[in-house]
Amino acid sequence: MSMYFDIGDETLWNPSNGADRLFLRQVEVFEAELKLPSGIGPGKYAGDPDTLAVDPAVYAEFARGLVAWHCRTGHAVITALSEGFVATAVALARRAGIDVELSDMEMPDAGSGHVCGGIQSDVQVPGNPRTTSAAAVAALDTRAREMDRWMAR
Repeated sequence: MSMYFDIGDETLWNPSNGADRLFLRQVEVFEAELKLPSGIGPGKYAGDPDTLAVDPAVYAEFARGLVAWHCRTGHAVITALSEGFVATAVALARRAGIDVELSDMEMPDAGSGHVCGGIQSDVQVPGNPRTTSAAAVAALDTRAREMDRWMAR
């Protein structure tokens, strides 16, 4: 069996069991990290654990928040740990018709000293190796397009 991520009668993604379990666990992690609901929940077949519905309005807010968070971080390990999930989430959003225009993201330049929320909780030593915001956006966009090609419907 596999899982279905649907909007109405349209299947956005039909991953294998291993991919769906890992994706859903990461959804939980990032819902907690961002303090935002994902909009992914029980599907149209009540009690069927293999069918999930994606609420486009809620998922849009989650996906945009996720991308902004990912592109703001200057921590190389956090970026590496999150990049694959964020790219997959962006690909899913695009399939749902959700506008997640990465080029519109407002991010600080590398080394600008910007601290989201005014508190620097994840300090990387030594320094901030992040390249420019434009490079981060381009890398994420490329990865999301790759993920879309690999995601079965």
